[in-house]
Amino acid sequence: MARITLDHIRHAYGPNPKSDKDYALKEVDHEWTDGGAYALLGPSGCGKTTLLNIISGLLQPSHGRILFDGRDVTDLSTQARNIAQVFQFPVIYDTMTVYDNLAFPLRNRGVAEPEVDRRVREILEMIDLSDWARRKAQGLTADQKQKISLGRGLVRNDVNAILFDEPLTVIDPHMKWVLRSQLKRLHKQFGFTMVYVTHDQTEALTFAEKVVVMYEGEIVQIGTPAELFERPSHTFVGYFIGSPGMNVMPAKVAGSSVSVGEETINLDYAPDTARAARVELGIRPEFIRLGRDGMPVSISKVEDIGRQKIVRARFAGQPLAIVVPEDAEIPEDARVRFDPAAISIYADSWRVGREA
Repeated sequence: MARITLDHIRHAYGPNPKSDKDYALKEVDHEWTDGGAYALLGPSGCGKTTLLNIISGLLQPSHGRILFDGRDVTDLSTQARNIAQVFQFPVIYDTMTVYDNLAFPLRNRGVAEPEVDRRVREILEMIDLSDWARRKAQGLTADQKQKISLGRGLVRNDVNAILFDEPLTVIDPHMKWVLRSQLKRLHKQFGFTMVYVTHDQTEALTFAEKVVVMYEGEIVQIGTPAELFERPSHTFVGYFIGSPGMNVMPAKVAGSSVSVGEETINLDYAPDTARAARVELGIRPEFIRLGRDGMPVSISKVEDIGRQKIVRARFAGQPLAIVVPEDAEIPEDARVRFDPAAISIYADSWRVGREA
């Protein structure tokens, strides 16, 4: 496995980039630990696949270097980097059997046949295709073919890293959950360095030890699922993580108090927003208490989603989502309290103050 160092990486697809707007991938300068499980999470076009292809060697960055365990591999091919990559759509040999598809990467490297058989059978069991081992791949469904592609990425145990580019797109929902769980088990068992690209927050948060959130070509936060939920570094992380996402409202800060419209909340710290053009208050719907005391809100809608309800309201002229238990009482003259410890203050979209 490998420690991956992204040394001031930038990439532009057009010639002669002159400003940040010309770069599909703005500067990335991070080191990912040997044996870590990372997810690259963000919307379409945010630079996830560009970064993955730079790591794999399918793309050479316009600027910067990439190192594996301190060795510069920027100019090396994917094969020379010893990378396994699984793509969004199946890449397999239709004329081979399922077994031979999985065995091919091992045989190609001269692995002894008993070890080939052991590894292939282990992976066949994991991807639930043991009964299909002797079938030709061309007759299989799209999701079965993608499971073969996934298995080929996992069958070798000598790779520097395994890269997944939205590999579960064509897999049915139940099997997605099964395969994510098995990928986590494999990671814990063998310690592969894994990088997993997805736009699905559930996939990212259930697979990865660290989630790398990308927005408009840059990394806006790297953290554990708990850190992303409790302390979003950027308003985009607040919006993108959680369902519903974080409430973000225009605000004014004066010392250790923050105001939204005419409502003022006392904080236990004094965020520095003096140089900011835009100041916002962020709070998760889960950290708002709905009751008969506190600040007034106007409720417009209540959505019952099973074990809880989402209350849609307006607070100081701003839309507000509140999560309450399924059996919670919704008062007619409703009021809210914000947990001060759960409030984030953002200056020009970036979190400031306590633990920023």
